[in-house]
Amino acid sequence: MRVVKHFLVWWCAGLLAVGTASAAARTQVKLLLSHEAARPGDTVLAGVRLQMPFLWHSYWRYAGDSGQSTAIEWTLPPGVTAGEILWPLPEVHADQAGDTEFTTYIYNNEVILFVPLTLGKSVPPGRVELQAEVSWQECEKVCVVGSMVVRAALTVGAESRPSADAATLESFRQKVPQAQTNLAVRAWWEPTDKPDARTLTLEWSSTNSAKSLDFFPYGTADYSIKSAAEKLDAGPGKLRLRKKVQKSGDAWPKKISGVLMENGPPVSAREVELNITEPETATAVNPPPPPKSLWAVLGFAFVGGLILNIMPCVLPVIALKIFSFVSQSRESPGRVRTLGLVYGLGVLASFAVLAGAAVAVQQAGGLASWGMALQNQMFRVVLVVLVTLVALNLFGVFEVTLSGGVMNVAGDLTAREGYAGAFFNGILATVLATPCTAPFLSVAVAFAFTQPPAITVLVFLTVGLGLAAPFVILCWQPAWLKLLPKPGAWMEKFKIAMGFPMLATAMWLFWFTAPRFGKSGVLWLGLFLVVLAAAMWVWGEFVQRGRSRRGLAMGIALLMLAGGYGFALERQLHWRKAAVVVTGGSLKETPDGIDWQPWSPEAVARARAEGRPVLVDFTADNCLNCQLNKLRSLEIPRTRAKLKEIGAVTLLGDFSDSDSRIAVELRRYQRPGVPLVLVYPKDPNAPPIVLPELFSPDEILQALAEAAR
Repeated sequence: MRVVKHFLVWWCAGLLAVGTASAAARTQVKLLLSHEAARPGDTVLAGVRLQMPFLWHSYWRYAGDSGQSTAIEWTLPPGVTAGEILWPLPEVHADQAGDTEFTTYIYNNEVILFVPLTLGKSVPPGRVELQAEVSWQECEKVCVVGSMVVRAALTVGAESRPSADAATLESFRQKVPQAQTNLAVRAWWEPTDKPDARTLTLEWSSTNSAKSLDFFPYGTADYSIKSAAEKLDAGPGKLRLRKKVQKSGDAWPKKISGVLMENGPPVSAREVELNITEPETATAVNPPPPPKSLWAVLGFAFVGGLILNIMPCVLPVIALKIFSFVSQSRESPGRVRTLGLVYGLGVLASFAVLAGAAVAVQQAGGLASWGMALQNQMFRVVLVVLVTLVALNLFGVFEVTLSGGVMNVAGDLTAREGYAGAFFNGILATVLATPCTAPFLSVAVAFAFTQPPAITVLVFLTVGLGLAAPFVILCWQPAWLKLLPKPGAWMEKFKIAMGFPMLATAMWLFWFTAPRFGKSGVLWLGLFLVVLAAAMWVWGEFVQRGRSRRGLAMGIALLMLAGGYGFALERQLHWRKAAVVVTGGSLKETPDGIDWQPWSPEAVARARAEGRPVLVDFTADNCLNCQLNKLRSLEIPRTRAKLKEIGAVTLLGDFSDSDSRIAVELRRYQRPGVPLVLVYPKDPNAPPIVLPELFSPDEILQALAEAAR
């Protein structure tokens, strides 16, 4: 409201000035012609020259957030027609009103507006008079509207002769941008949750090593494009530009016209008209090249799923399945095969849900990414509780019976050798696999996120086939099961031993879940897990194995659960609300650690403008590969010393929670998820060095050395 008030006050002041001073316009206007004589059929270039006093200005064809463009109305003899105004490049002027920026496109001192005049074949020879009424707005501290009729004479005859003003007109003619119809330009809206503000990104091919870029729009009253222009990295042979857009009309434009500026050397200005892609189809900011064959992508997906079986995320479930196989080895081969297929169906059903979620996010205009399920805070809390229950069940704190209550279901599903247990183990394996990525998996999933829904689902299901295949094959080869130890009393101890990797998984989930609720998150979530464990102990010891007062014990256990949930999770933790997001300040984890700062495109641009190398780590607390990179290659003395030596800026992009800007960067570098580590050279025009998903200390040190050259 304050901005609207400021604008109205400014505009009213301008109107008052117009009412009192329109006759006192200071701009001098003159009509110039490129020829003093021309033949019928020729085109003569007319130039309307406006000479403004010092500090005064007039406006371009799109004035911007305020102002009025110059208008020309012609009075011409029969047979002579006027074309559209050709506008030289303006200057960009930005004013600040409170928290809002007003952008205008202006001419200072002098400008010549060009209009092509075409002489028809029927124009008779002789002297003809050309007349135009020019209306303009000139502004300094006040704005004045001026109007003047200008005239010039032209001789129509058998010859064409340039005028004395031809050289002057030609010098200004060089400032008019040339129309470009064959320039490969793309424009897309970046995802945002703001209803009236968006970011427009444009990309085109160019060999110009432009120091800066800009885009001057041929705007309307429905939107305004702000003056700030951000140059982005786009790779060799391409230029990319980002501009902020504010909407004032009912709908966002689907097309846009304007002038692309490359501030060289050399300086280039090209007039373009292009369609704007909506966010849901603009997510492939440098889409991965189409594969030679869909079968190749499906092969990558299957191998990537196979590799997931040996990733640390899935190891606890593998331990459970080993225990299950030992138990099943005494059953009939037919039942073992069926259980293997049910496990595989659990995996495929889970991947179908993931694929459906990815398609739904893309269709809704968002950015899908691998592992996005674990970016949901409520889902993480539920998963911590679930995995803790599984560990408690394996330790024997409570037993699984068909008559158990709701809280027994989680343990029952994972510990039983029945169909429900097999199916749920497939679900759990998928859930725990989502934070992990592998080389083959990255290629396949990155491709899937850029394809139509049917291909996305197909690729996800193929990854699921790869994850499920080893267990299904083992179930269908009973002879291989005979190699496992024979069932016996040792199995109970083995079951307890398997509880420890599951407990480690619960600790891992707790580690990146609790701190997102703030300083007290660890206390209240940890306290609830303690109460949960105590309640399950009461349930197992006095309800399931006790012989007296089982009803009282059941009531105590349920009361503990209800009280712990209501007080710890609801009242203190507020677990259903959004997680805490760090917006500024150092993210250093240890006193001698790397001085990470929060990542943003603006932070990268500022550092590169200063000529400093930049290290960017896109990571997530739930990504084990990210933690491995940090412990093995990033947070080590050699890397810290190298960063200090070259004066690098270190930025951390935390993808533990959903962030559309990070999703855009991941897609730009063809990654379906974190980790993604980039090293930007100190040369601001050089593209970043992209490190592998898992990299060695030598690889990061080599990249930093190259960036410092």
